[in-house]
Amino acid sequence: MRLGIDRLLEESKWTAALSGRRLGVLGHPASVNRSFVHTLDALASTTGLRLTAAFGPQHGMRGDVQDNMIESADDVDSVHGIPVFSLYGQTRRLTAEMLDTFDVLLVDLQDLGCRIYTFLTTMFYVLEDCAKHGKSVWILDRPNPAGRPVEGRILQPGWTSFVGHAPTPIRHGLTLGELALWFKRARALDVDLEIVAMDGYDPTLAPGYGWPLGELSWVNPSPNAPNLSMARCYAGTVLGEATVLSEGRGTTRPLELMGAPHLEPRALLDVMASIAPEWMEGCLLRPCYFEPTFHKHRGALCRGLQIHVDQGDYRHNRFKPFRLVSLFLRAVRVLHPSEQLWRVFEYEYERDRLAVDLISGSDELRGWVDGTQEASALENILAADEALWLEVRRPYLLYPS
Repeated sequence: MRLGIDRLLEESKWTAALSGRRLGVLGHPASVNRSFVHTLDALASTTGLRLTAAFGPQHGMRGDVQDNMIESADDVDSVHGIPVFSLYGQTRRLTAEMLDTFDVLLVDLQDLGCRIYTFLTTMFYVLEDCAKHGKSVWILDRPNPAGRPVEGRILQPGWTSFVGHAPTPIRHGLTLGELALWFKRARALDVDLEIVAMDGYDPTLAPGYGWPLGELSWVNPSPNAPNLSMARCYAGTVLGEATVLSEGRGTTRPLELMGAPHLEPRALLDVMASIAPEWMEGCLLRPCYFEPTFHKHRGALCRGLQIHVDQGDYRHNRFKPFRLVSLFLRAVRVLHPSEQLWRVFEYEYERDRLAVDLISGSDELRGWVDGTQEASALENILAADEALWLEVRRPYLLYPS
């Protein structure tokens, strides 16, 4: 399998098309080729290519910002002497100064396959900005580690935010290249868009199901995305950010754990099994205890569950992380009906709307967790949107499905 960056550097048709043009790169620590040479370094050492600017998303080009929702400053690359602009700082849009530094923007971002992961919104923003100013965008495509399955509510009108810019489900099942093709048509963007697709990528193959295990080593795209297990769980465990519960930040297994000091894991499992046992399939759930070293419940012993998705009997197409964590939250509410579950804070520049609604794409999930409806009520809503998205995305598939 070859990544988009490898094909760009190895096939003369791509480098010839870029010759003489000023190149900007939107990337992060996982923007490396198969030899672990960073895209900036690889482009700078390629004869005929002119690297003029770099851009970093949330957590920065170097991934040095550990915690969530901490801005990065503009900088100058110490090796190549080019400006490194932050798209998660004073602005999240390309400014006139930024646009003046390149003719072609190469987007080389490792995504997690989830609408909430802000790299996706950043890509959508640059497509819109480049369309308005006559700039070209090339997507150097990379695997979607969450694979092809689709899950979650399609982002509803009125719920647009930095963690949801376009109407996709939470788990969309596409690569960034495929999503860029869809977004261009969905928004009728007049942008010169080129997708440097991967060669030999099959997201249906076991045991990686989207991630080419044995061919491509994992590099953290952001500090709390340490492995494939996290990527598989993220479309569900990201809901923990909207709660007073810990989602495992400050531990060695962030976004695979959920818990709090007052919870009782076995009681949670019993309640979950009584409500929707089918939402617990495909993975193993283990009662566990953990003590975050930073973030929520720092220094306190938390009791909760770890989601295991790397064992031999993992079932990729049966694992539904959004449903699973929704069920976990419903069990917390059943066992602790009067406690404050939803965290009230500024979430990704939003002050007036609850984070859980921004993440889930509407206020329906919160209503289900806090209410008494059967699991079927939420299931029917989710299943309808998922079926719709499977049809919407069909024309844009570049790889097997």
